[in-house]
Amino acid sequence: HKTMMLSSQFTNNFLNTMRQRSVIVLASIASTSAWAPAFGTSRYVGINRAMASLKAAAMPPLTTHFEQHLPLARDAMKFIDDSPDPFHVVQTARRALDEFGFKEWKDDDDDALEPGGMYYFTRNKSTLVAFCVGKNYQPGKGFKIIGSHTDSPNLKVKPRSKRTTSKLGGPSGVIQLGVECYGGGLWHTWFDRDLGVSGRVFVNDESTGKIRQELVKIDHAILRIPNLAIHLQTAKERESFSYNKEDHLSPILASAVKDSLTGSSEEKETPDNTSGDNGWSKHQEPLLVQMLATKLGVMTENIVDFELNLFDVQPASLGGVRSEFIHSARLDNLASCFLSLKGLLEHVDEGGVEIDDDISMIAMFDHEEVGS
Repeated sequence: HKTMMLSSQFTNNFLNTMRQRSVIVLASIASTSAWAPAFGTSRYVGINRAMASLKAAAMPPLTTHFEQHLPLARDAMKFIDDSPDPFHVVQTARRALDEFGFKEWKDDDDDALEPGGMYYFTRNKSTLVAFCVGKNYQPGKGFKIIGSHTDSPNLKVKPRSKRTTSKLGGPSGVIQLGVECYGGGLWHTWFDRDLGVSGRVFVNDESTGKIRQELVKIDHAILRIPNLAIHLQTAKERESFSYNKEDHLSPILASAVKDSLTGSSEEKETPDNTSGDNGWSKHQEPLLVQMLATKLGVMTENIVDFELNLFDVQPASLGGVRSEFIHSARLDNLASCFLSLKGLLEHVDEGGVEIDDDISMIAMFDHEEVGS
C-alpha cells in the first residue's frame, strides 16, 4: 500500500490491471473513502467511473428491440389496430385465413367436409368460426376449441344520430353526435381522447338494385368528449368526477358558432327521402352522413343505414422499460381473438393437420359484452 501511495506510475498500472481483472477489487477500493487522500480526488473519481463503466457493461439492456425479439407482440398490435369493431375483426381474421388456404364454408355448400380440410364461416359479418379437420379424423373423435369474442365495450352511434334539432347546433354552439353505451365500459376513460368512427354502412347499389354492406374506418380525430374546464367546476365537482351518460358522453363533431352568429349553414342538409327510407335520413346528423359518403365514394342519398361505433385513434404501443407490456384499447377480448387465430394458423403451418385425428376449432362470437 505504501508503494502505491509513493509511486504514481505504479498506481496507474495497478488500476489498469484491476479494470481488466476484478470488479470486486475496484468496488472495495472505490467504496473506501480513506483511499481518496492517497489517490487524490481525480484518482478516486476515476475509480468510481471505471466501476460504473464495468457495471453498465455487465448489465443486460433495459429495452428490447421488438422488431427482433417481440414479433408476436408486434403482430398483436397490428391486429388490434386493424380491428376497431367486430366487423373489422372478422375481416382481418378472414384475410389471414384466406392466405393460409382456408375455404369459406357457406350454408348452401353441398361439398362434404373432408379429413385434412380447412374451413371457416361467418355470421352477420361479426362472428367467425374456423376449423381444421385432422387428416386422421374418424367419426367419434374429439374437438379442440378456443372461444373468444369480437366485441368490446364502446360508445355506439345511436340509430338516430342527430343530437340537436337545430342545424345551428343549439345553445352550446357545437354539433354533437348521439351515442349510447355498449357493454360494461369504464366510461370516464373516454373523456379527452381523440375518437374516430368505424363499422359498416348499408348502401343502395343503383346498378343492381340491391343493398350492399361497406366497412368504414375513419381513424383520425373527428370526435372528442371534452372535460369541463377546471375554473367552471365547483370545489365539490373537483373532488369527485361524476357524469351523466346521456348528457355528458355525447361527443363534439363540429363547431356551429359561425352558423349561430350568421343564422345560416354552409353544410347541406341530408336529403329527406321519407318516401324511400321511412324517414331514416331526417333523424341523422347531416355532417356524419356526408363524411361517410365521402369516405365510401357514394352519394349521401344512397346511404340507407349504418352500424357504427367510436374508438380511440391512438395506435397500440409497447410499454415498460423492457417493452414487456402492450398498451392498447380492446385488449378484452381481441387479445384472445388474435392468439386463438395465431394458434390455429401455426397448427397448420407446423404440419399439425397432417398428424391430427381431431377437429381443431376457434370461435369468435359477437355480443358477449351484452350477453350472447
